[in-house]
Amino acid sequence: MIRVEMLSTGDEVLHGQIIDTNAAWLADVLFQQGLPMTSRATVGDSLSSLVDALTERSRIADVLIVNGGLGPTSDDLSAQAAATACGVELELQPAWLEKIEAFFASRGRPMAPGNRKQAEIPAGSELIDNPVGTACGFAVTLNDCWIVFTPGVPSEFKVMVEQQILPRLKARFTLPEPPLCLRLTTFGRGESDLAAELEPLALPDGVVMGYRSSMPIIEIKLTGPAEQKVAMEQVWQQVRLQLAECTLFEGTQGLPALLAQQLRARQLTLTVSEQFTAGLVQWQLASGDAPCRAGEVLTADNRTLDELARHAQQRAQAQQASLALAIGALQDEQLSFALYTPEGTFGQQVKFNNPRHTRQTRQELVAMMALNMLRRWLHGMDVSVGHGWVDVVETLKA
Repeated sequence: MIRVEMLSTGDEVLHGQIIDTNAAWLADVLFQQGLPMTSRATVGDSLSSLVDALTERSRIADVLIVNGGLGPTSDDLSAQAAATACGVELELQPAWLEKIEAFFASRGRPMAPGNRKQAEIPAGSELIDNPVGTACGFAVTLNDCWIVFTPGVPSEFKVMVEQQILPRLKARFTLPEPPLCLRLTTFGRGESDLAAELEPLALPDGVVMGYRSSMPIIEIKLTGPAEQKVAMEQVWQQVRLQLAECTLFEGTQGLPALLAQQLRARQLTLTVSEQFTAGLVQWQLASGDAPCRAGEVLTADNRTLDELARHAQQRAQAQQASLALAIGALQDEQLSFALYTPEGTFGQQVKFNNPRHTRQTRQELVAMMALNMLRRWLHGMDVSVGHGWVDVVETLKA
């Protein structure tokens, strides 16, 4: 098994001042390539700490991807740390320096003296092209470990991984077949409740069931070796059956994109009226490119469920939309939804039963409830359904 590790650098990453999205992205990409990351570490902007980390991890890993520290400022120390760890000097790459100078000249800006260091890499190392930035990457071999150094800017890092690093990995190593990962996302039930139902299932050898909670949804993952595909799909069919009532979608497409696809397939358009969610539902639908007519965000009022249902119908007629989804205001821990459709108007009033939820958490929960209401109607299901965090106190069909 090839041991692949990642070392993120920078005080701002180490101290939590920025979120290390590069690490999460790389871990997912490597997993899909059959190279699940075996370890991740973070080190600050200290030359001695960087040298120690490179030396230590190179004795353990087969591949170490170092991210960050290739910029033009004094705290960008990755190249110097690599040279020190390898016992060599930094060496100027004239062709890369010309590229940096041309980059600034094309923008009518002078190159700062500090940018020169971005063309200096350890002597004898392999230069790795960065087609979208000024910091060149490079690779060294230390203690039989192939160490690749990349810039921390996400747009540069991702391009270099996809275009430069993955092809080199495939050329250097015989990669295993990627593991199989089956996913579905649920809404309305707690993690412990789902686990209690699924854990009695007998899993094939080497296959694990995982749960990822991200309020208000929970993702279920079945992960295992590719040779267990047939056995995994048999287990997955049982998972589907047991969680059918609370499943939002399978895979990684996301609910807004799925709704957009279904609305377009049925040639339906939608308009949204929001109060408590303040435009969140419209933003989510727009992210999935759903066929929406003009929406509205209203100030809070005291509309009854019947009044909200009539407003949804009027909104659909005014915007010449096939469907209208209306989210009311929060009053005394209660909130109403209405969905106008060609088959009639459906409504429900719910009451929150967890006072510890913040307003933002509630807005995210309500937005998901509204989208789920639409999803359930599109699938021919009862649109009014209870959830783990709310109680349904009134329903309407007009």
